[in-house]
Amino acid sequence: MRTYDFAPLWRSSIGFDRLFELINDTQRLDSQDNYPPYDIARTGEDTYRISLALAGFAPDEVTITAQQNKLTIAGRKADHQHQPRGDHEYLYQGISARPFERQFNLEDHVEVEKASFENGLLQVELARKVPEAMKPRRIAIETGTQASSANRSKTIDQVRAVS
Repeated sequence: MRTYDFAPLWRSSIGFDRLFELINDTQRLDSQDNYPPYDIARTGEDTYRISLALAGFAPDEVTITAQQNKLTIAGRKADHQHQPRGDHEYLYQGISARPFERQFNLEDHVEVEKASFENGLLQVELARKVPEAMKPRRIAIETGTQASSANRSKTIDQVRAVS
C-alpha cells in the first residue's frame, strides 16, 4: 500500500485541493473490485465514451448520476428476478446479477451528452465544453504611436475629471 504525505504541498499550494483529493482517492480505488468491466475511449478531440458490460441488467435497473465532476453509474436487479420461477430452476447461474456502483472523476467542463443501452452494453457519451471566456484568445499588439496616443487621451480625460 502506498501512502503519500502532502503536508508540505498543502502549506505552499492554493487551489489544488481537488488534485490532492483525486490522488488520495486513487489509493482507495486500487482495492475496489473490477465489476462491472468497462472501457474508456477517446472518440474525438473533446469527446469520450465509457462502455460498461452489463449482461443480465435491463435499462430500468441502471441509474446514471452526474454531479459536480463525478459520474456515478449504479445497478440493482429487481428482487423478483433472483427468486426461482415456476417454469425453471437454476442449476448454475454464472451471469452476475449483483448490485454495483462505479464512479468516474470528470474534468471540469466535461458533461454527459447521452447514454444508450444495447445488447447488454451501456454506453455513456461525454464531451468537454469549455466556456468561451476560458478559451485562448488572441490579444492585439499596438504599435508605439497607437499606445502613446491612447495613453495621452486617457491622461487628458483624467485631468479633466480632476479639475
